[in-house]
Amino acid sequence: MKYLLTFFFCLFSVYIQAENYPYQSSILWVTQPDHDNWIYKTGEKANIEVSVFEYGIPLNNVEIEYAFGAEMLDKTNKGVITLKQGKANINIGTSKVPGFIDCEFTLKRGKQKYKHHVKVGFEPEKLLPYTKMPSDFHSFWENELNEQKTNVPYEIEIAPAPEYSTQTIDCYLVKIQCFKKGQYVYGYLSKPKKEGKYPVVLTPPGAGIKPLNPSKYQFYADEGFIKLDIEIHGIRPNLDAATFAEISANFNGGYTNYFLNGLDNPKEYYMKRAYLACIRCIDFLTTLPEWDGKNIIAQGGSQGGALALITTALDKRVTACAAHHPALSDMAGYKAGRAGGYPHMIKKYPSVNTDDRINTMAYYDVVNFAKLINVPVWMTWGYNDNTCPPTTSYCVYNVLNCPKEKLVTPINEHWTSNEVNHTELEWIKTNIK
Repeated sequence: MKYLLTFFFCLFSVYIQAENYPYQSSILWVTQPDHDNWIYKTGEKANIEVSVFEYGIPLNNVEIEYAFGAEMLDKTNKGVITLKQGKANINIGTSKVPGFIDCEFTLKRGKQKYKHHVKVGFEPEKLLPYTKMPSDFHSFWENELNEQKTNVPYEIEIAPAPEYSTQTIDCYLVKIQCFKKGQYVYGYLSKPKKEGKYPVVLTPPGAGIKPLNPSKYQFYADEGFIKLDIEIHGIRPNLDAATFAEISANFNGGYTNYFLNGLDNPKEYYMKRAYLACIRCIDFLTTLPEWDGKNIIAQGGSQGGALALITTALDKRVTACAAHHPALSDMAGYKAGRAGGYPHMIKKYPSVNTDDRINTMAYYDVVNFAKLINVPVWMTWGYNDNTCPPTTSYCVYNVLNCPKEKLVTPINEHWTSNEVNHTELEWIKTNIK
């Protein structure tokens, strides 16, 4: 995809800080790297043509500020260029090592500032993780799985969820005991009303604490799949939005961020409950009488993409995996002087940068699980993603030693289009046994 289109609109006189695609704007950006695929050889210089329009009219003799440098790090090169008939060119130099350069633009119009950015890659297919696999990685997770199987009884509660049921889909609210006695996760199970045997799909959630809405991906059930969308915090998903906002404010910000909880010890880290919960959800899905007895798919995006890959590595019953821009990937990458994975703990919280906490992160990092996967994997990610930067997605994809396919969408930030979501489903269909 060659062009990066951006629309900015501001209702108030404030400094706009938003993604490249806010809704409705008087300003249109078009940025065009001089390589159509936005990829360069290391040592090769990259040039970007930037065009800016206001109300569709090219801006002339208007200055825009720029700053560029390695993605997610401080921008060390700054300057000003002048638009002529709406266009200007900037040479952002090169990188001597595999990775990405991010170029940011700022346009001042009156009291408002409009921002835009574009990333280009330098031999990203050669990127490898900074994160190393602990020597006892396999035995650690084998022990955790055995402890769950031995000490945590399989308990399930299922109730109809008519608010999400349709003429063709039956939906249920499911409560699943996992990790420890009395600790649960919830999910919505969507399955075709038509009698038959179907593949099952587990979809873990993106990061945060928020309401769970299965409607977004219920087209899977209409296409002949049983689908389980889960949360990971043990919070009933049918609470109202205001209650979720209150819980999130006290559980998901600053040093109360759940990603920091228990980081001093691998056995005590908060995300262990999420990883083990996904395995228990597979236990549940494989008991369903409508399951076809063969196909188990792990699918998700961001934190959900990470959990999908991790579940595939830990549970050999999973037969295929589809993941978007996975979080929790090469999280210690900042120590290599480049972008690290979401939630960017080393960058945001200096106290995380200790040997013990870096060691704990390695037990939970997607790049180490990815090396264990031996079933087909499909991944997609965008270059302009500052949440789960492309460096970290390449670090995952490049260490996969299984049948794999990727759909790279340079224009994308931390989102996927409906077309990509349906492309993902079509890939899953081709991997049904």
